[in-house]
Amino acid sequence: MPASKALRPLLWLALAGLAAMVLSVSVGSAGLTLADTLAVFTGGSSELNRTLVLELRLPRTLAAFATGGLLAVAGALMQVLLRNPLADPYVLGLSGGAAVGALLSMLLGLAGALVGASAFGGALLSTLMVFGLAHGTGSWTPSRLLLTGVVVAAGWGAIITLLLAVAPTRELPGMLYWLMGDVAYARTPWPAFVMLVLACLLVLPVGRSLNVLARGPMQAAALGVNVRPLEWSIYIGASLLTATAVTTAGSIGFVGLVVPHMLRLVLGNDQRIILPACALGGGVLLVLADTLARVVIAPEQLPVGVITALLGVPAFLYLLYRSR
Repeated sequence: MPASKALRPLLWLALAGLAAMVLSVSVGSAGLTLADTLAVFTGGSSELNRTLVLELRLPRTLAAFATGGLLAVAGALMQVLLRNPLADPYVLGLSGGAAVGALLSMLLGLAGALVGASAFGGALLSTLMVFGLAHGTGSWTPSRLLLTGVVVAAGWGAIITLLLAVAPTRELPGMLYWLMGDVAYARTPWPAFVMLVLACLLVLPVGRSLNVLARGPMQAAALGVNVRPLEWSIYIGASLLTATAVTTAGSIGFVGLVVPHMLRLVLGNDQRIILPACALGGGVLLVLADTLARVVIAPEQLPVGVITALLGVPAFLYLLYRSR
């Protein structure tokens, strides 16, 4: 594909992301016009509008964009690895493992980078469990991986329920909203943004190898791809991306399932285009979902995980029906 033609969808997605962000910071219980929003960034706005946009809405919007991009890229990597459009960090239990790690660290009184490290450990442990149990004494198949991931995710859900049962009462509301996925509790969007940019920069050079790996490990090895290190890099990378997303905005499901699949229907299967497109498309989806979560029952707010689940469950059932 010519470079100009390949960059065109990425440019459109970038413009869509910018438009979604402008809409997000403009819409809310106190609505702003487009002129009011632009005036905030040009220095001609009131102090109240500047505080509303720059200190309240913009950090939340940026956190939503980065989280959505991380989950979509992680989902795309898992789908390449498993050659299965149903693969997703949420469905395969990575999000559940990361959530358990983060909750355990919180109950132990840890904070900051230690919470992120615990979430990464939980996501990596979940990955190893899913692939180890699905492999068994035979080999991986899409159905075995999917069923194993669903069972492991259910196990993490039981552990999360246990942690909530023994947690101090004063911490329960925040923990519950965090588990449902809510970017309102995101402290800062920049760690997630840095991770998203690094992920795109690191996966683009191996895009050609990922295209070959999507055809199967034996064919990839025959064409000179060092399969095992590449697979382990995908395991660890998807776990790290998921852990960063979970520590930023809680457990948000189905973004990594819906976005890569929809983009493949439009853009094809070239990972050099799909992966950066997922970073942009996932961000756009979660920003729009968070905007809807803020206004649908305003002045009350819904967790954004509720919106993504309402969108993702029908999409998952449709994909499951098609893959039978």
